[in-house]
Amino acid sequence: MRIGIIGAGRIGGNAGRLFQEAGHEVFLGSHDTVADAAAFADVVMLSVPWTAVDEVLERTRPLGDKVVIDTTNPYGPGGVQDLGGRSAGRFNADRMPGARVVRAFNTLTSGFQADAAGRSGADRVVLFLSGDDADAKALVGGLIEEIGFAPCDLGGLDETVADAPRRPGAVYGEEYRAPDAAAVVEALRAGRPIPPTPRYD
Repeated sequence: MRIGIIGAGRIGGNAGRLFQEAGHEVFLGSHDTVADAAAFADVVMLSVPWTAVDEVLERTRPLGDKVVIDTTNPYGPGGVQDLGGRSAGRFNADRMPGARVVRAFNTLTSGFQADAAGRSGADRVVLFLSGDDADAKALVGGLIEEIGFAPCDLGGLDETVADAPRRPGAVYGEEYRAPDAAAVVEALRAGRPIPPTPRYD
């Protein structure tokens, strides 16, 4: 698969390396080559600072119906940005009409992702994902598995539990294994508070 990384910084650069090691063709797009990365790709990973998203999308449109992995978090001048009640995934999907947006790789630091990649069995760390397109989520979930994480589907793009910042009742910044992540999803779907964050040895 051809994967274009738009924003070859810490999150995007690390994911690109892992995808390449898993046998995929990867184009790391920097400031002058983001349009080339998008044109090259079957799957686009958007991994730039929140304040740069509009400028980058102006360079890469139209994305058509490509799968876009959105790793961004709404931090900007003054802290967390006001999204008018929308989730970060919904806000960005509205900026990319037609794209099949899957939100993922945004809840754990790049350093932790680099350290935790490639674990096996019950030790695999969860990467949460959300999106409205089931086939796109299945594709991204497969990529997550290939690089040594366990995918966990939180639901649609309007789900805010994975959005920044870290706060009570959110999974942002928290490490999970698959059984505990499944309990989070079950609680969300039942309208209950999510369980306390687990701690692993």
